Amino acid sequence: MIRTTSRTAAGRRSRRTLLATAAAGFSGLALVAMPGAAHASATGWGGTLMPGQQACLTAYASYQVRADGQATKQGAKFKVQRNGVVVYGSPTGTTTAFAYEGRTSYGTFPGPGTYTVCATNNNSTNTLVNIHLFTDADLPY
Repeated sequence: MIRTTSRTAAGRRSRRTLLATAAAGFSGLALVAMPGAAHASATGWGGTLMPGQQACLTAYASYQVRADGQATKQGAKFKVQRNGVVVYGSPTGTTTAFAYEGRTSYGTFPGPGTYTVCATNNNSTNTLVNIHLFTDADLPY
């Protein structure tokens, strides 16, 4: 599941466009209709976030999870949640890159559940963001 949220009027219009497109039966292509959305898939998202805008990815993990992201210019605020509770957050208001990993084999996996990775642009200028979420057998290594 891919979510984008914004505190701006343009963001509210974008969400209405996204919801209208999804309601029309194009839910797999809905994010492509949003301005600035460059790429969307089950494990990654890349695009431009306007000031105050947020992009999130959600997936279920049984035994391991990895989330990472990058942002240009002044960066973005990144967070990873498990069942709605933050398990990782950027140590500063904005950062240009992050990685979080929880694995049963390392003893670092918080437990099965729904994991969400989000990037929020807290700056006054646009930023290009890429976020990825890998779970269980989808981990590349």
